[in-house]
Amino acid sequence: MSSDQTSDATSDDYTDSYDDVSMFSLSGDREQTLLDKQTECTFMWTTKANEPVGVIMNFVYVDDAFWITCTRRRLRVAAVEARPKVALSVSSRGTDIGISQAVTYKGDAEVLEDPEVAAWFYPALAAKVRPGNPDAQAAFASHLDTPGRVVIRISPTKRIGFDSEAMFKDSPTGPSTTQV
Repeated sequence: MSSDQTSDATSDDYTDSYDDVSMFSLSGDREQTLLDKQTECTFMWTTKANEPVGVIMNFVYVDDAFWITCTRRRLRVAAVEARPKVALSVSSRGTDIGISQAVTYKGDAEVLEDPEVAAWFYPALAAKVRPGNPDAQAAFASHLDTPGRVVIRISPTKRIGFDSEAMFKDSPTGPSTTQV
C-alpha cells in the first residue's frame, strides 16, 4: 500500500502554517490501534451518474483488508460490482483513544457470496461491535446470517492518514488529548 504522506512529523518546532498537513500522518502503531478500536467507517463509492456517495458501516480489518456487509438489495452492491474503485475512512471520534486521528483508504472492492467467508466474518464483526458479551455476539452473528446478504472486501491501494496530536504537539494552543 502506498502513502500520500511522505513522513511523520519529525520536528520539535511548532509549525505555524497548516496549509500542508501531510507531515502529520498517523503512525503505524496508532493506525493499528484506531483500526482495532473503531467499529465504524464511512464507505464510499460512485453511482451510475458518477456521483460520490457514502454510508456509515461497521467493519473489521483482517488480512490487510476491510470487510463489511449488507444485503444484496442495497444499491451499493450493484454499484461496487460495476465500479469497484471505492474509498473508506475511519476516524477516532467516539472511541477512547482521543480525537482527530483519521485515515482514509482508496481501494478495490469485491462482493463475496461465500459461506466460508460468512462463517468467520459474522462472528468477527459481532465480537467487534458487541465486545465482552458472547450471548449478544451470537445473536448478532445469527441476525447477519440471512439469505441475500453479501460481504464486501476492500483491499486498500492508497492511504491518507492524519494525527492531530502530531500537529498540535508543540502548539501554543496545547496538544490534543489522546490516550495512546
